[in-house]
Amino acid sequence: MNARDSSDLGPHSVLTINGGSSSLKVALYRIREEAVNIMAGAVTGIGAAQGHMAARTAHGETLWEDRTVYANHLVALEAFFEAMAKHVDFASISAVGHRVVHGGPHFIRPQSLTAAVEADLRKLIPLAPLHMPANLDGITAARHRLPTALQYACFDTSFHADMPAVAQRTGVAPEMEGEFIRRYGFHGLSYAFVVDDLAARAGQAAARQRLLIAHLGAGASMAAIRNGKTVDTSMGFSALAGLPMATRSGDIDPGLLLYLILEKNWDPTRLQHELYHEAGLLGLSGLSGDVETLLEARDSLRAIEALDQFTYQARKQAGALIAAMGGVDRIIFTGGVGEHAPSIRAAICEPLSDLLGIDFDSDANNRGASRISKPASTVIVETVHTDEALMIARAGRTILENAATQIPGRPS
Repeated sequence: MNARDSSDLGPHSVLTINGGSSSLKVALYRIREEAVNIMAGAVTGIGAAQGHMAARTAHGETLWEDRTVYANHLVALEAFFEAMAKHVDFASISAVGHRVVHGGPHFIRPQSLTAAVEADLRKLIPLAPLHMPANLDGITAARHRLPTALQYACFDTSFHADMPAVAQRTGVAPEMEGEFIRRYGFHGLSYAFVVDDLAARAGQAAARQRLLIAHLGAGASMAAIRNGKTVDTSMGFSALAGLPMATRSGDIDPGLLLYLILEKNWDPTRLQHELYHEAGLLGLSGLSGDVETLLEARDSLRAIEALDQFTYQARKQAGALIAAMGGVDRIIFTGGVGEHAPSIRAAICEPLSDLLGIDFDSDANNRGASRISKPASTVIVETVHTDEALMIARAGRTILENAATQIPGRPS
């Protein structure tokens, strides 16, 4: 990819930015009939002791790589842009699409980012304090580097926006819920990709089946999806709920929180820090929140118990979600752990085999096959590589088309 050769970028190119709690992913797409990836990169270990930045072309050629530690997402993204400018003509980028974790009750589809929209998004920081600051830093950095590009957001909560009302309720009185208190669900871009991918490779009838999708990574959730729409999901008001995650607690008895506040004198700041940063697999194991690290720590009883807790809770959530949609036809694993940890998939599926009619294929699972159930299995079990960036890029095409039709004097 030549530093100033934009021939690969076509009539429109879209940059996508996906900011996580301690990482960010950036990808560049050519937009024609379909979004085609040109370049992808990531910065990991933001704010940690060790950091890593790298970018590669779609053909696997390394463009740059370093191990600088960046204090925050704003600094990390500005450094990424500095390196990227040596390989990409920024003037060729028409739009920048941002993954924004929380859209609240109002942002239920991709949205151009105006000053008013950004102000509304800042009000949602308390609903997703681990992710929203990073998402907003990404918007700030992109505006500074690409001032003429159209900036837009895709929301992780959007996919679940039409979840049944009974699944959205929190259990408190309606007059207490107000504008923002409800169950939202997250990882929506990933779920949307998995459903679209299933329709493309197996047909619309398959995509309308009863699907249990498990997005398992540093953040982890499950969703029951029927007719392409969410019936229920393991996360709720916040991305803290559901399964235990790398450093997040997952579901926890509200009475325990009251006990910690009233009897142990924990203040809200400590409670938030502990539940978001020190709990989950890290807290349970006392070692790491990384599943691969825990799988390698065979001599650590706490590491084994932490993974047992994770897979137990995953089975329990799976059972509840399957009950909510009245059965299951297909189980799909995605996300870093879902795609790359066969022992975790086995520990979730095998104890459910008799209950659900799964004929689990251990050999296929261990070699990383896309289908990991046998042909005679009542329930199909699969792994799928999710692509949130592609979903953001596809939305960019629509955003750009809509923006073009609004240009004054444009012929109809």
